[in-house]
Amino acid sequence: MINPYKKNAKLVLNNGIVFPGFSFGALGTAVGEIVFNTGMTGYQEVITDPSYYGQILTFTYPEIGNTGINLEDSESNICVKGIIVRNYSSNNSNWRSQKNFNQWLVEKNIVGLYGIDTRALVKILRSNGSMNGVLTSEDKTIESCKKIIYETPKMEGSNLSKIVSTKQQYLWRNPTETVFDVRKRFSENTTKLKIVAIDFGIKKSILNRLVSHGCEILVLPSRSSLKDVLSNKPDGIFFSNGPGDPSSVTEGIDLARSLIEYGEVPMFGICLGHQIFGLALGGSTYKLPFGHRGLNHPCGKNNQIEITSQNHGFAIDPNSLSKETVKITHYNLNDRTVAGLEVNNKPIFSVQYHPEAGPGPHDSDYLFKKFVSLMLERC
Repeated sequence: MINPYKKNAKLVLNNGIVFPGFSFGALGTAVGEIVFNTGMTGYQEVITDPSYYGQILTFTYPEIGNTGINLEDSESNICVKGIIVRNYSSNNSNWRSQKNFNQWLVEKNIVGLYGIDTRALVKILRSNGSMNGVLTSEDKTIESCKKIIYETPKMEGSNLSKIVSTKQQYLWRNPTETVFDVRKRFSENTTKLKIVAIDFGIKKSILNRLVSHGCEILVLPSRSSLKDVLSNKPDGIFFSNGPGDPSSVTEGIDLARSLIEYGEVPMFGICLGHQIFGLALGGSTYKLPFGHRGLNHPCGKNNQIEITSQNHGFAIDPNSLSKETVKITHYNLNDRTVAGLEVNNKPIFSVQYHPEAGPGPHDSDYLFKKFVSLMLERC
């Protein structure tokens, strides 16, 4: 029985299944693709990852909010449209906590649903694939929710990176506050390597890790031209993570293709940037049934494995890549999707996962050092 003293809410899926529950966070209605994340920690970083733009996020971990919210861990000002949890904590206990979780959701206008069987929901998404849905605390009928879903575009074909990307360039010089794997401490007097980063939905932690490895970063909008990039005379070029269908980011694909043909500047791509590299190299991408979203995905090749943090719903078709041009360096060991590639005879590489550990394990931090090494070889 629904508790009459709690504000009722519900989730309506594209396939007609309804999950009644209770509202928390902001009141209202959210519509978007329903996805799930299997991470046990880092909910603040996950909720503020721009790669989730346009989505409603289900946490498989049963209780979220225990450690509250601090002012340091948000990855951006971009947030998910809504969140779904089995239970949320109205009490927060952590020495870094500065704000109540529910209060923060209200301020960010994130609609929340709790009290449903999230295991059952995840089983539906795993069996039927991620799908659009409506999360609402308003008095909407099931039929009106279905109409909203019907009128909402699917993720396929959606260029969301142009929405979340910066509109103006800016300089980033902030290092990671907690240094974990960088052996060399870069002093203020050390000459910084200059990176141009193309922002498709970049995370703060990625920028911080690059700075910690001795870089200064000029962040450019996703629609930047070849001239915009090369006129800054970068030591390296970075293509960031981001939301949406990679095949729809035509301006980014065209830029990557031109830079790869130019081939003289080291390039590093992460997540959406990795997929854009694959498309620029003549490959194709496809939508995964329910994506990879969590902190414990094993990736590797040739008996070397790293545990990785991932957040993506599309992948590169390995059969579409030319072996004469591209070398696959990593596979996702759960389903053998392409998790890393290098361009033959050029200082260009990319990975599907998030090596900055925001949140996640530190196994992949060496990739930033690899990028720096490629730049130093050419300086």
